[in-house]
Amino acid sequence: MTSARATEAVRRRAWRWWALAAVLLLIAGGSFEAGLRGHRTVLEGSEESSAARPPAATDNRGNGRRAVSTAVRSTPVALRIPAIGVEVPVSALGLNPDRTVQVPTDFREPGWFRLGPSPGQMGSAVILGHVDSHSGPAVFFRLRYLNAGDRVDVTLADGTIAHFEVSAVRMYPKRQFPARQVYGSHGYSALQLVTCGGVFDTRTHSYQSNVVAYTSLVSITTARAPGMTTPKN
Repeated sequence: MTSARATEAVRRRAWRWWALAAVLLLIAGGSFEAGLRGHRTVLEGSEESSAARPPAATDNRGNGRRAVSTAVRSTPVALRIPAIGVEVPVSALGLNPDRTVQVPTDFREPGWFRLGPSPGQMGSAVILGHVDSHSGPAVFFRLRYLNAGDRVDVTLADGTIAHFEVSAVRMYPKRQFPARQVYGSHGYSALQLVTCGGVFDTRTHSYQSNVVAYTSLVSITTARAPGMTTPKN
């Protein structure tokens, strides 16, 4: 396959992920008064705008940085974000009977949307987490405090660790959620972390906005084969 054909094939696969996300109206509201509750979907009624787009300076295609190899598909099992003290297991999220995406049932544990790319693959992987609960802060309570350059590490089931770097953190009114930006492929390996934020509406018992941390892959630590030892100097 020529380079041009390979690139086109990647684009077609990435578009299928995005089309699926748009059709399914992802990220359904949960059943709690706080966290990811209060919106049937963050994609509902979303309109893309130039103000919604994060800086595009950070990617793994070059742009002044060395190219980074992507990972093979593997289920994420752990998430580590040192800057905000997060080091937790990751669950997998599927679809509800009404074709909306599930949200995490454990406020301390985020979930990966398994119908999209896995972290480290080409395209945009998405991990969702609650911001708080009746009892206090949840796993992504401090997500909004991340800064550009902060690191995010995802351990995969095959032992690989995908290392990402935050490029931007944005907050959007739910009706203006930039679905294409969050779920679409931009020609590199991205990981988007999503939670609720902004003003809490006591009438609807939900937050009025969503917080998104955009990250891009910077390196991969591959799993060692069984029996492999570290060379001695």
